[in-house]
Amino acid sequence: MPLTVLLVDDEPLAREGLRILLARDPDIGAIFDAKNGNEAVSAILERRPDLVFLDVQMPEMDGFAAVREIGAEQMPAVVFVTAHDQYAIQAFEINAIDYLLKPVTEDRFAKALVRVKSRLAASGGTDTNRQILSLLETIASPTRYLKRLAVRTAGKTVLVDVGEIDWIEAAENYVQLHTGSGGHLLHVTMNTLEKSLDPDTFLRIHRSVIVNVTCIRELQPVMHGEYAITLVSGARLQSGRNYSERLKALAGNPF
Repeated sequence: MPLTVLLVDDEPLAREGLRILLARDPDIGAIFDAKNGNEAVSAILERRPDLVFLDVQMPEMDGFAAVREIGAEQMPAVVFVTAHDQYAIQAFEINAIDYLLKPVTEDRFAKALVRVKSRLAASGGTDTNRQILSLLETIASPTRYLKRLAVRTAGKTVLVDVGEIDWIEAAENYVQLHTGSGGHLLHVTMNTLEKSLDPDTFLRIHRSVIVNVTCIRELQPVMHGEYAITLVSGARLQSGRNYSERLKALAGNPF
């Protein structure tokens, strides 16, 4: 049975772009629009769509507020759409929620649609509701991120202000902190440290590299969605292809 879809975005061109992409899919039936959170709440309750593409940043009532108004348990499957909110992106990834970054690319849209249709076929939306509840809890209880790190070396402890870190490199069960004044070896895994750093400032660009975005001077696209990155210090880094969406968002403008 064809899926009924609701597009929620305060930008008419954004809604039209998604409508064009959806119209190419034979599994999509009726497509409805809502231009703000209040209209979204009414449309979801009245039309009961199978799938909602929900813009996060909207005036008056944003996407998260619309979900709270309806109740996560009552929500249909959702693909959130966002611009430059690194914290929101991390929250989506932690809770396995589908999201799209603006500007939405055809390839990324197709992948999100395949995933959400697969989840609908497998669970009927139950898993999605549980994930949305977890997402709202994550958004409501933001993590307190580290401000400094205590590095033990040569019988003493050096306190490193995280704002002084240019980039971080994995070294087995350690990480190398690269700062303007040198380097420090810290006994912690890359994944653990990443969760403790503010994602608005620190961006993972490779499975072995996290970079302080305020230290980036230049991004140069290379092959397969990868980027060559030059820091203010002159250091050159290479991104991994699995992190291309994050860097594409960083290299764009939110308008």
